[in-house]
Amino acid sequence: MSAEAIRDLVPRDAAETAEIGFNVPERYNASSLLFDNLAQGRGDKIAVFSDLGTRTYSELAEQACRFGNGLLSLGLMRGDRVLLLMADTPAYPAAIMGAIRAGLVPILVNTLSTADLVSFYAEDAGARVLVFDEAFAEIAGAFSPELLASLTAISVNGDGPSALPGALSGADWLAAQPATLEVADTGRDDPAFMMYSSGSTGRPKGILHLQHDALYTAESYARHVLKIREDDICFSIPKIFFAYGFGNAVTFPFHAGGSVVLFSGRPTPEAVYGMIARFKPTLLFGLPTLYTAMIKDPSADGADLSSVRTCISAAEILSQEIFDAWKKRFGHEIMEGLGSTEVLHIYLSNTETEKKIGSAGKIVPGYAARLIDPEGKPVAAGEDGVLSVRGDSNAPCYWNRPDKTAETMRDGWIYTGDRFRSDADGFYFFLGRIDDLVKVSGQWVYPLEVELCLNEHPEIVECCVAAVELPDRRTILRAYVTPSKGIKPDDALTQRLKSYVRETLLPHKAPRDFLYFDELPKTGTGKIDRQTLLKRTRVEMESVKNPY
Repeated sequence: MSAEAIRDLVPRDAAETAEIGFNVPERYNASSLLFDNLAQGRGDKIAVFSDLGTRTYSELAEQACRFGNGLLSLGLMRGDRVLLLMADTPAYPAAIMGAIRAGLVPILVNTLSTADLVSFYAEDAGARVLVFDEAFAEIAGAFSPELLASLTAISVNGDGPSALPGALSGADWLAAQPATLEVADTGRDDPAFMMYSSGSTGRPKGILHLQHDALYTAESYARHVLKIREDDICFSIPKIFFAYGFGNAVTFPFHAGGSVVLFSGRPTPEAVYGMIARFKPTLLFGLPTLYTAMIKDPSADGADLSSVRTCISAAEILSQEIFDAWKKRFGHEIMEGLGSTEVLHIYLSNTETEKKIGSAGKIVPGYAARLIDPEGKPVAAGEDGVLSVRGDSNAPCYWNRPDKTAETMRDGWIYTGDRFRSDADGFYFFLGRIDDLVKVSGQWVYPLEVELCLNEHPEIVECCVAAVELPDRRTILRAYVTPSKGIKPDDALTQRLKSYVRETLLPHKAPRDFLYFDELPKTGTGKIDRQTLLKRTRVEMESVKNPY
C-alpha cells in the first residue's frame, strides 16, 4: 500500500484533539518520542533498566541511529517493512525507534508465534529485513528457503555466530554504522509501524499505525489518566509486541522523560516480584490473568510493592475477588481500562477518583464512543449496544485487507464488535462479543456471563467458558478451570460449581462439562488462549475427564 493511499483513509475530525488541547504537527516523526529527551537535557538519565543492563537516553538514541543507518545501508527505501522478532531488551526500543527515524516501518510480532505464523507476517507485509533475538533463531530457521532468500536476517543479543546460517551479527553490523542519523521528513499521517491481530478467526490482520498515533495516546491516556511524570519508572508485564505493552514500555516513559523496566524472560510471579524489588517501578501494568497468578502465588507473601504508586489492568475483565485480594495484600486498587490494537491503547478507563469495579471505565479524554444496534442506530440509555470508538490514534486500515478495513473502519469510527452497556454515570460495562450469544437447551446464553460468575468462586483460580457443539449438533457450555491450590478437581467440585452457577444465575446457564487444568494456556499477550483450549479437547466429549 502506498503512503498516499493510506493518507486518503485517514479521517479528519478535530473534535477529540480539541478536547485535550493538543494537535500533532503536520511534519512529525514518531522517533521524536525518544530523541526529544536529548534536546531536553536528559541524555545522561537512565531510560531503560533491564535484566540485560541499562541504557541512558544518549546510549539508546545512539543505538537507534546505528539501527536506522544499518537498515538504510541495506538499500531499504522510505516505507519498507522490517520484521522485528525480539524479546524485551534495550535493543528492542532502539530497533523500533531507529527504523522509524529512517522512514521505515517496523513490524512488532508476537515472540510466541509459530514459525508458520511468523513466515506469514513476513510474506503478508512484504518485509525485506528480519531482526531477531538469537534465542529465536530456530523460528527463523524454519522459514522456507525462498522466504529466507528474500530477507536479510540480523541476529541480536547472541554470543558468537548465529545458529541461522547467513545471518548478520548484530553486534558487528551495528558497530560499523554511524552513531547519528538525520530524521526522515515524515508527515503525521505517514506509516510508522505495524502490529498483527491475534487472529482468533482466520489469518491475523496487519494493523498499520501512523506517525502521530503513539504520541496521541501519550497526550490522551498517559497524561490525563495515568498523570505520568518524569520521575516515574514504568514496568509492563505484557511485552512490547503487544499494543498495550508498547505504550506502557516505550511511548509513555519516553514521552514523559521517565524510565522503563524491561524483562526479557517469562513473567512468572516470582520473576515479576524480583524485578519489582530490584528496580522499584512506580507504575505497574498487567492483565487480570497476571494479577490473578501473582496474588495467588506463594511468592506474594514476601513481595514488596512499596515503590508502586499505581497498578493498571486492561484487556480482560478484572474480578472483584482479585481486586479485593490485591488491595488487601498490597494496599493498591487496580485501575482497570480497555483498549485495542486498532486504537493502539486504552480508550475506556477507570481513574483513581472515578471508578466502578467490573466496568471498563469512562471514555478517555481525546476519544468518543457510541453504542449502536445491528442497524447502526444509537441505542437508548441503559440498553445493550455494540461499541464504536473514535480518536486520533485509530488505525486507518488493515494491511492489504480492504474487505476487513470496510467492516471495521467505518467513517472514522472503529467498530469493535464488542457488546457494552453504559450507565447514567458514563461507565461502560463489557457484555461479550456480538457473536458470542449461543442457544443452550432452547435458551440464549452469553458464555462470558457464566465465566464471570465462576471466576468469583473461591475454589477457582481462573476459568474460561465456551460453547461447543456435540456430534448430535446440540450445543453445550463447557468450563475450563484451574482450581485453587489444595482443591481436588473431582466430581464433588464439579457439582459445587454447577450449583453455584444455577443459584447465582439461572439453572440453564450452568456448564454441562467441567475440564480441569493445572494452568490454562495463554496467548502471547497473557490472555487465556481459548482457541488452544478448544483444540485440546474433543467436541464429542460428553462427560468430565480430568487431564490430571
